[in-house]
Amino acid sequence: MTQTRPSQTEFVALVAMLFATIAISIDAMLPALPEIAATLSPDAPNAAQLVVTSFVLGMGIGTLFTGPLSDAFGRKRVILVGSGLYALAALACYFAPSLEILLAARLLQGLAAAAPRTVAIAMVRDLYSGREMAKIMSFVMMIFTIVPALAPLMGQGIIALGGWHSIFLAYILFSGLCMLWLGLRQPETLPLDKRRPLHLGDLWAGTKELFTLRIVLVSTLLQTLTLAALFATLSSLQGIFERQFDRAESFPLWFALIAVASMSGSLLNSRIVMSLGMRRVVTRTYAGVLILSLIALATLGSVLLQGNLSFAMQMLWCIGIFSMMGLTMGNLNALAMEPAGRIAGLAASVIASAATVGSVILAIPVGLAFDGTSTPLLLCVTVLVALCLILSLKTLGEPRA
Repeated sequence: MTQTRPSQTEFVALVAMLFATIAISIDAMLPALPEIAATLSPDAPNAAQLVVTSFVLGMGIGTLFTGPLSDAFGRKRVILVGSGLYALAALACYFAPSLEILLAARLLQGLAAAAPRTVAIAMVRDLYSGREMAKIMSFVMMIFTIVPALAPLMGQGIIALGGWHSIFLAYILFSGLCMLWLGLRQPETLPLDKRRPLHLGDLWAGTKELFTLRIVLVSTLLQTLTLAALFATLSSLQGIFERQFDRAESFPLWFALIAVASMSGSLLNSRIVMSLGMRRVVTRTYAGVLILSLIALATLGSVLLQGNLSFAMQMLWCIGIFSMMGLTMGNLNALAMEPAGRIAGLAASVIASAATVGSVILAIPVGLAFDGTSTPLLLCVTVLVALCLILSLKTLGEPRA
């Protein structure tokens, strides 16, 4: 029996839920990092941050394969299999007796989580293109933001009830709900006559073809730098709130406020992208965030701002960094995917994999350099955003896209 295609509203909500697999896998872990450090790496507390970046690294590697697999076997099948493997990896994390085993299981969990995250983008591209796709992605990112807002609070509650290990049981439940929704409500978006056989030679040829496109190269590099700023911030944020501002207990609440306020980025993008175009929105966003980062770098930790004023500046800067995601990533994805409709799955995989792995390589040293203050993070992000602005000014000058 043929499934009825859900409404656009339900489709957006479903894609946002699939995207949220990544957010919940990262953000719900943040309140657990101090306990993980105390339990598994007391002599090297900064090593607990690798629980976040190992997952992201696995996701980046897995992303390289899930798109081509979905081009060959269909979007739904790949997402469902990946979600099942994600749940099994979460179970392995639950029983992990050491940090090394936990990191290995998190790497595997990230590999599996690449399926719902990457193939969901290809599903959107199957049904939409151009600025319409950018608008849909903005709505997806706006709804998706709700999960990061709630995830640390959820993680804190689970830790209080059953210890940090129990967070992984919540991941299993979340994955099960996603599989049920997708399986019952969403028809396959890639018909049989448009699927591409899985041949390594064709994949290599498609990848070479993809990177002959200038906009793909530019978008991938910009996504790499933007994600590096985000992952570096996520790795250090809990420690900054705990050690610089003595707000460890209330961190999930403040993080929720940051996430909710950051929804304005996706909402604003959905309103202005059709009139300004994706390129202008991206460039102006980087300019604004760079100015904010320079102000934060000059004032945080100095005599200019102390106490609550310093904390307010930190919050404003965090909201700016998270809002940057909603104003850039959907547009950059749409720009890169626009000329790649024929190989949407492969394009989504290669672009996301390169950007994610590259961003983790840039972000890990920043997290390990954490010294109890926000200074290393601010320096890093300022440089990354400055590079984004320079690159976008030089390469995204075309006025209409």
